[in-house]
Amino acid sequence: MNQLPTFQEFIASQNIQIAISDFLINMMLSVLFAYLLSIFYIRYGKTLSNRRLFAGTFILITLTTMVVITIVKSSLALSLGLVGALSIVRFRTAIKEPEELSYIFICIAIGLGLGANQRIIVSLVFPVFLGVILLYSYRRTTSGMQEHLYFLVSGGANTGITLTTVLDLIKDHCTMVNLKRFEDSETGFEAYFQIELEDAGKIESLIETIRELDGSIRTTLLDNTGAQ
Repeated sequence: MNQLPTFQEFIASQNIQIAISDFLINMMLSVLFAYLLSIFYIRYGKTLSNRRLFAGTFILITLTTMVVITIVKSSLALSLGLVGALSIVRFRTAIKEPEELSYIFICIAIGLGLGANQRIIVSLVFPVFLGVILLYSYRRTTSGMQEHLYFLVSGGANTGITLTTVLDLIKDHCTMVNLKRFEDSETGFEAYFQIELEDAGKIESLIETIRELDGSIRTTLLDNTGAQ
């Protein structure tokens, strides 16, 4: 008995019709949940990147995941082909902030759940996600984990200035210094610090001290409480 036709018939028989009403409801829920998540990310996120710009991708990520899972679950052949299709997908831009990655996974989880038509489970879990975000934000605020200023120091590759030198100078002017990100390349360096100052008048002194190292050094001060 020829097994090949039998296997082909088995795959063909696995096609499942997708109810248009369920698909439309899942699409609307995907947009709603992703939009609410983007509002929470803009309001409570602590990344250095442009949060409004990054949050704008949440709806697309959630919708895309939901549509892919909805289509794939309707056919065994498509689900097998998805394995090969995913092997060619690569991230061309690295996710530099762990917080950004966590929000992307939340979007994917929402899309997976709605794509699998598990609306009740997603509707129950989503408020938990938002509650955890609120709780963590409150904990950071009450425990003093949330500082108010970000300080960016950048310069060319030929300055000869080390990270240790910059860090020591900042420590002399600040009550708290936390290195968030450091990038060093052939064209130059960028160092992001989270700092806390006793007196706002020390800001100018800090900037002047940093620039005395090299006139080409650029500094940027960002108030985290208003950064969105």
